[in-house]
Amino acid sequence: MERITVITRAHMEFVDVTSEVQAAITRLTCFDGIALVFVPHTTAGIVINEGADPAVQEDLLQALKHITPALSYRHAEGNSPAHFQAALTGASVLLPVEKGRLCLGTWQRIFFCEFDGPRTRNLWIKTV
Repeated sequence: MERITVITRAHMEFVDVTSEVQAAITRLTCFDGIALVFVPHTTAGIVINEGADPAVQEDLLQALKHITPALSYRHAEGNSPAHFQAALTGASVLLPVEKGRLCLGTWQRIFFCEFDGPRTRNLWIKTV
């Protein structure tokens, strides 16, 4: 298993980690199989989406803010919306690997989703 450190710089942001995940798969010498990309945090997530137009990530963040407003949550740490946003994006993605390369669509990229930053985070990659 490979572990990648992701340093986020904003309270909410998407960080393109596609190149780092591909490098991890190369180091793991996975030729054909699958790669599990997992986020071991409760206020962060992982998604695959369009990487060509940065407005897509901005729109996704705006929509997540809209559907997870600051309410009177029982969880008293002040980051309850981040927990909901992480639940909506998910903690893992499973990707096919062929001939040592991630199989992604033309416009697809892998994004680490920060919802309670800035922080130093981890991303775990396991191949089969």
